[in-house]
Amino acid sequence: MNSEQLTNTNALVAFLQKPAYEFTKNDIINFVRKNDIQMVNFMYPAADGRLKTLNFVISSFSYLETILTCGERVDGSSLFPNFIEAGNSDLYVIPRFRTAFVDPFAELPTLCLLCSFFNKDGELFEASPEYTLHKASEIFTRTTGMTFEAMGELEYYVIAPDEGVFQTSDQRGYHESMPFAKFNHFHTRCMQYITQTGGHIKYGHSEVGNFTLNGKIYEQNEIEFLPTKVEDAADQLVIAKWIIRNLAYEYGLDVTFAPKITTGKAGSGLHVHMRIMKNGKNQMLENGILSQTARKVIAGMMVLAPSITAFGNTNPTSYFRLVPNQEAPTNICWGDRNRSVLVRVPLGWTAQKDMCSRVNPLEKPEYFDTTQKQTVEIRSADGSADIYQLMAGLAVACRYGFEMNDALEIAGKTYVDVNIHRAENMERVKSLEQLPDNCVASAERLEQQRAVYEQYNVFSPAMIDGIIKMLKSYHDTNLRANVMNNTEAMIELVNKYFYCG
Repeated sequence: MNSEQLTNTNALVAFLQKPAYEFTKNDIINFVRKNDIQMVNFMYPAADGRLKTLNFVISSFSYLETILTCGERVDGSSLFPNFIEAGNSDLYVIPRFRTAFVDPFAELPTLCLLCSFFNKDGELFEASPEYTLHKASEIFTRTTGMTFEAMGELEYYVIAPDEGVFQTSDQRGYHESMPFAKFNHFHTRCMQYITQTGGHIKYGHSEVGNFTLNGKIYEQNEIEFLPTKVEDAADQLVIAKWIIRNLAYEYGLDVTFAPKITTGKAGSGLHVHMRIMKNGKNQMLENGILSQTARKVIAGMMVLAPSITAFGNTNPTSYFRLVPNQEAPTNICWGDRNRSVLVRVPLGWTAQKDMCSRVNPLEKPEYFDTTQKQTVEIRSADGSADIYQLMAGLAVACRYGFEMNDALEIAGKTYVDVNIHRAENMERVKSLEQLPDNCVASAERLEQQRAVYEQYNVFSPAMIDGIIKMLKSYHDTNLRANVMNNTEAMIELVNKYFYCG
């Protein structure tokens, strides 16, 4: 075991002295025995995107071994009402040992494990979002010879009574410090707990959005993760949302991941960064510039962007965030360091300059391989997303970029190097395809492009049918126009989807 693994604050990693991917059933039992663990929780995300929990009291080690080996039965029709009918609804949940962590909120010492779903025949449940992501990742590697990695930027609002002191300028909260940022202690504690569950965090900070309304302060925060295997990236995001909500409840705060909570203020997104790896090397750069691999990945997202909204923008308030002249995208295009586009290529340390020694004269100049840092970022998704479906959809889109003969041509046509919201660039904007502007339109685009997602049996037809049915049930084709100038209707809509995802 190397020194980097020793610094991981997941209690099981520290105790067992091995990385999570090497955890075995005996390791779990040994940890329970030696650490006086009294409860075990099975956790699994359902169709609403939230983690569900099944609690077990550990009455004997033979019972512990039984549940770790055989799992337990659950009602699939309650968990996935859009995919499963009540007449044939039983599923098994089987824990994935690599996901084990100690519950930071439990009164009794409790171990939590994320689970996978199996059907009556003992086969992985095809319409499970988690298994869909697993298939998408495997097929990506099988067809390209490379590995798909991702990381999320989780934005959310923290809400509390306004004390009226050290006010921050409206919509100017980006990277604000205490005391102008009111919830620094809360979000750093969230980061600590996320790390204890095995999450790998890049950093956290306050975001642009902040305002006061009806005696309450609304402060936008963000926690950004480090790139990792896409399945782990999804697990970390789902657990992080669970932790943020639980800790907010303990602090007496309210939290929302909703895409839009009022007009005229910043919405919350779920930006996803991606990189393609081969033999431990990042393939996004070639000779210091964006590689053909990266351009093919981008091209796949350009083509499938309209239907990706079906996984990443799943309720009507999503489309109050995706409006023109905001940093949230509406046009299907990409660019370098450009926050007005759908897919952004952020700074990637490509200058190969030792900036550290320039500002720290005592440091000798040294070479540091910064090529690993280059990613591309899609900016359309928000907190309503089914995280596993979203990550699976992105893996499919990036794989599809390698399968298109005209991928590099598409990448060339959709590249922009201007702020597309400025009046002088309107002619350029007119040539770009638009994202859907409501759930019904998103469902229609998924219907048109579903064959790509169903190829290689990645997304099951039942899952696609269920998503289309759910999106169309909102009947929101004209909702944005109808509600735009109706404050009461907007508030009612926001309240309905306040705790989405």
